[in-house]
Amino acid sequence: MAVAQTQIVQAEQNDAVYVAPPDAGPKGKAPRMKVQLLNEGAPTKQYAVIFYQGDEAFSGLLEFAQKYQITSAHFTAIGAVNGATLGWFDPQRKMYKRIPITGQHEVIGMSGDIALYQGKPVVHTHMLVGDSDGTTRGGHVLAAYVSPTLEVMVTVDPVTMQKRFDPDTDLTLIDPSPANTEGK
Repeated sequence: MAVAQTQIVQAEQNDAVYVAPPDAGPKGKAPRMKVQLLNEGAPTKQYAVIFYQGDEAFSGLLEFAQKYQITSAHFTAIGAVNGATLGWFDPQRKMYKRIPITGQHEVIGMSGDIALYQGKPVVHTHMLVGDSDGTTRGGHVLAAYVSPTLEVMVTVDPVTMQKRFDPDTDLTLIDPSPANTEGK
């Protein structure tokens, strides 16, 4: 009986380590986020999206995309976080293995894109963070709590990119076929 209970507890702990792709995004907010259009009147818009102490950056980028009707973009960022959850995609489980990042870390680099899935913007981003001793960790961003700032430079793409559901991975992937980009 004790062995069976131990196996159940281990299975529950393993499940807590993994998260399904649709559940990966945080539900937090970024109330201090500021946005500035950098090139008024230019054909390709560029924005500075700046996050401050305590903002959750992933959900803030989604808020930004929704508010500014971003249908396709790419971005880079630098700054710092005090706690984050990154992920490593396990193709066997079709889930992200959580990589908890605790404490203050420099954001050495963050890059990603925004595309549409079922008519709504979806943010996809990866991050590399550095600890005080220079060691690094990285992965798919599930949540990132800014401290003191995160500076995201967003370039809006001239053609809308669409995502499609991929049943082999359970992920939404960019579909670059012409049928998904023409006239959008």
